[in-house]
Amino acid sequence: MTDRSITMPDAIIPRATYRLQLHKDFGFAQAAAVLPYLRRLGVSHVYCSPIWRARPGSLHGYDVVEPGTINPELGGDEGFERFAAAARAQGLGLLLDMVPNHMGVFGADNPWWLDVLENGQASRYAGHFDIDWSPPNRSLRGKLLVPVLGDSYGAVLDRGELQLGHRAGRLALHYHQHLFPLDPRSYAQVLQQVVEELPGGDAVRQMLQRLSKEFAALPAHDDPDEARRTQRQAAVPVLQAALADVSSAPAVQAAIDGTLKALNEAPARDALDALHDRQAYRLASWRVAADEINYRRFFDVNELAAIRVEVPEVFEATHGRALDLAAAGVVDGLRIDHPDGLLDPAQYFERLQAGYAQRRGEQRDPASRFGPLYVAAEKIAAAHEDVPHAWALHGTTGYRFANVVNGLFVERRHAARLERLWREHAQAPAGYEHIVREAKLAVARGALASDLTLLAQALHRVAQSHRSTRDHGFNTLREALAEVAASMPVYRTYVVETPSAQDRRFIEWAVADARRHSGIADDGVFEFVRRCLLRDPPPGLGGPAAEALLRRFVLRFQQFCAPVAAKGVEDTAFYRYHRLVSLNEVGGEPAVFGLSAAAFHGASVDRARHWPHTMLASSTHDNKRAEDVRQRINVLSEQPAALRLGLRRWREGTRAWRSDANGRPAPAPSDDYLLYQTLLGSLPAEPLTEEALAAYRERIQAYMLKAVREAKQYTSWVRPDAAYEAALQRFIHGVLGRLQPNPVLSELRARAGELAWYGALNSVSATVLKLTSPGVPDLYQGSELMPLTLVDPDNRQPVDYAVRERLLEGFEQAATQGLPAADTLAALARTPADGRLKLWCLWRLLHLRAELPALLRDGNYQPLRVQGRQRAHAIAFARCVKGATLLVIAGRKFAQAFEAGQWPVGEAAWSGTSIAWPNAMAPRLAGGPEAVDALTGRSVALAAEGLPLGAALADLPVAVLLLRTRGADNGNGNG
Repeated sequence: MTDRSITMPDAIIPRATYRLQLHKDFGFAQAAAVLPYLRRLGVSHVYCSPIWRARPGSLHGYDVVEPGTINPELGGDEGFERFAAAARAQGLGLLLDMVPNHMGVFGADNPWWLDVLENGQASRYAGHFDIDWSPPNRSLRGKLLVPVLGDSYGAVLDRGELQLGHRAGRLALHYHQHLFPLDPRSYAQVLQQVVEELPGGDAVRQMLQRLSKEFAALPAHDDPDEARRTQRQAAVPVLQAALADVSSAPAVQAAIDGTLKALNEAPARDALDALHDRQAYRLASWRVAADEINYRRFFDVNELAAIRVEVPEVFEATHGRALDLAAAGVVDGLRIDHPDGLLDPAQYFERLQAGYAQRRGEQRDPASRFGPLYVAAEKIAAAHEDVPHAWALHGTTGYRFANVVNGLFVERRHAARLERLWREHAQAPAGYEHIVREAKLAVARGALASDLTLLAQALHRVAQSHRSTRDHGFNTLREALAEVAASMPVYRTYVVETPSAQDRRFIEWAVADARRHSGIADDGVFEFVRRCLLRDPPPGLGGPAAEALLRRFVLRFQQFCAPVAAKGVEDTAFYRYHRLVSLNEVGGEPAVFGLSAAAFHGASVDRARHWPHTMLASSTHDNKRAEDVRQRINVLSEQPAALRLGLRRWREGTRAWRSDANGRPAPAPSDDYLLYQTLLGSLPAEPLTEEALAAYRERIQAYMLKAVREAKQYTSWVRPDAAYEAALQRFIHGVLGRLQPNPVLSELRARAGELAWYGALNSVSATVLKLTSPGVPDLYQGSELMPLTLVDPDNRQPVDYAVRERLLEGFEQAATQGLPAADTLAALARTPADGRLKLWCLWRLLHLRAELPALLRDGNYQPLRVQGRQRAHAIAFARCVKGATLLVIAGRKFAQAFEAGQWPVGEAAWSGTSIAWPNAMAPRLAGGPEAVDALTGRSVALAAEGLPLGAALADLPVAVLLLRTRGADNGNGNG
């Protein structure tokens, strides 16, 4: 008999995925209609945004309110079942996006949150959320701060915007669409007034009096006794049902309505205020959150409350349904959102795999590194950081690859020239690293100030436990922690018991950098922080209580560093530093200007060795700019002189539309610089009508408003500067107000058209590299063509699948009729910016992956050296398995080597340039075999002395040559 405890089947590895953004206007039914097209395109899996019930109208699904319930706005359980069945009928698998870090709260939709509001610490869900019930503000002890009001609490109350209501035996405060249930114990205060409204002596009046007493006798919401909490949980629904029953009588309902009306309309509303004070929560202005919030959030978003998924009960409640679907074979894998927000990601991933195995009736095989369920995590990894190999997952969602492949198309030699141009034009004295550090410090001290205070309080208690450290004051510790978090060179570390070598390196790095920048007089505080973060406290700080406190502090500090990095870098510094904005991408490092071919090969070899099944992304729902916008902007790195001249003309030509706001130029020079790059990257390539220009102008105005608010320099989300924002909108309207006469727009369109040509060539090459590199290529909805979209919500526009289906059908018909691919490609090559050539390459390579799955899933990666005159303008590598070799060649940085409109193919373009074979590949090339180009169907002769690029790139500036062999090794000595 087989021992099933160690024989879990291997995970199903996707061949290629396609991301769909589901929402109320694009639910399961609409998604099902797209499935035949996706099958024909050649992907293996549909990768869905979160499907669980979210806040009503959610366009992204990350504000989940019921993790075990499929969103009725998408079609509910029945809709999902039909969608899953339709996917299976098409031979497609499903991946689900999971949100383990937080839930959507506020409104009236999250039953767990509403129960916590109603019952406080006595709620069965109080431990589900990451709430500090003993914060530094003593007035909040035992209460949950709810920063939801649009004005101060007193002003909101005085204006009558808080209204007490009753429904089905439950009392609650209402504020616009928000619901705040009353503590049932405080019902007595209201019911006593209701009794006074009723005629005396009848049974109903007596029933209400009895209910009032029973509500008043309930255990308090902050009662520490577990038995009494359980008693309360059982009694509350019974009493509320009884109240609902008695209040169904018209006379009682009228008395209740009268009482509530009196409370809501009282001139001073003192009674309503007193009732609010008795609750397990305190309503407050949203602005109070930075100072006093006592629940952990997703970044600084008040509406997204963090959950404690490290608690087994919470893990099961949030992941049980998804794991059931996976174990039943309905779902093949999970995408995990923001694991850096979790207390212990390693434990979390292990629980996912163990939970899946358990549901399959088996046990997690400890010898299996990746685990039996395909799992990819949305982890932002720096270039100098390794995703921990001990994590039981198959890789990340591909942000790192998006930046690696993008860097190939940036001209590194011009970094200093563009830095000077940026600083001169934008009047920006500071470099990127300084901007990042200042932005992270501002986030730590500002938006996340309450979290910082809690951390400092915890560390202060640790310091007070021994005479050698008790002189480190609270304020000094608080400032030191802010400095260290701002200096952390990665999103976070992952110390649980002892630090890994990588964690130790990053902590040492951060503390040293913080010490160097800090003006703290007590320099010894940094040594104390360093030792605490490394779980190596100074002698004398021992003891179980101090050790438990220190462990908790370290885990929470790591959770704190992640939002400091995300908000400081992606949502602040990326909107302040505009040297070349195609580098300002999620997971990117704008200070690193481009990537060499050798670095690309190194990253690919490492990925093939350690994370062969990680996702490869290029556009995502989180990107700042779509891949094709970035590829256009990349071309500017090849033409710094032209950009300098253009900026001078555009600044002069737009003088009439500039103004001042609060004594400052509007737009500011840095925002002006961002706008021009944005226009050059996103202006439509096709001819424009006035109507199309108006729609485009609206998109750019919305984008720039978001950009300047994120930058937080001249306006912000927290403190909008109406004058500056209005001046910026007027300026954009001037630039994009009409087609003619408008010399500035005419020049920008002409320049954008040139960039579109080169950018399209970049996009085609990047597509080929993504589809053939080690990993699982992922396509974001619609990106198979060239949608020139910007940051969300712009990148969540509806996708015109009818256009894509017609194009794909045309390709299929041409292949069915036996038409030469060269004829089709000749037509596509004339207008590469329309995206058809990109779609062609995707289609051909996705089907190649289906035909030879082992080659592109498991094949070794062999860098190939390009030599000769145009060596800087191409990159090449081979993927090898026994019996087959794939040679991949892609042109790059075309603007320096070719005129706009010149099709870079053939001997004339690539003369004197060839690929030199490594010695390991010599056996495969013996006898001069022929390879077939998967993109064109053309045969190419291979010679042992090398491959001329003019022959390989005869039809396209890319080639994917398949060489079939018999009995040969894979080119790296591994048969």
